[in-house]
Amino acid sequence: MKDIELDSRAVRVLAHPLRSRLLSALRLHGPANATALAERLGTNTGATSYHLRKLAEVDLVEETGEGHGKQRFWAAAQDSHSWHNTRFDADPDARAAAAWLSQQQLGYLVERVEAWRQERERWPEAWREAASMSDAILELNADQLNELMNDLYAVVLRYRELPSAKGGQQVVVNLVGMPAEPRDAP
Repeated sequence: MKDIELDSRAVRVLAHPLRSRLLSALRLHGPANATALAERLGTNTGATSYHLRKLAEVDLVEETGEGHGKQRFWAAAQDSHSWHNTRFDADPDARAAAAWLSQQQLGYLVERVEAWRQERERWPEAWREAASMSDAILELNADQLNELMNDLYAVVLRYRELPSAKGGQQVVVNLVGMPAEPRDAP
């Protein structure tokens, strides 16, 4: 799999609620056909099939070669994507799409954290100890923040390449680096 940086077309395509949900489902649960995805996401097969083709146009999903028609299987074409907001400064539609995607990711993070909070006591102590959150306040300039985020992401990618371990579970890692006081712009 690969990691991609979204261009303005891809960010606009992905900024559709069903498309975002389809890509997430394929990443979390693996390849599926439009019928299975429609059932999982509570939508209809026609809409699911249409939106999968739209995601394929920007290389976010791909056909696996199994099945045919609405029963063909689709898979995420990459493990992760990112974007740099400044890339869309001249494109108001892409800028709005990126803002929507950022808000969706924040909502997704909040949902995941709340689900973990509600269920963590059912998990073994080792998992409760390992699954943690932290924050740190650093004094950095923009170049240093960019370097830090790239370094942290490289560590995440290194762990993603490890073979599956006994007792392994899917783990979501979110990296966020931003000014502590956004209103205090230089």
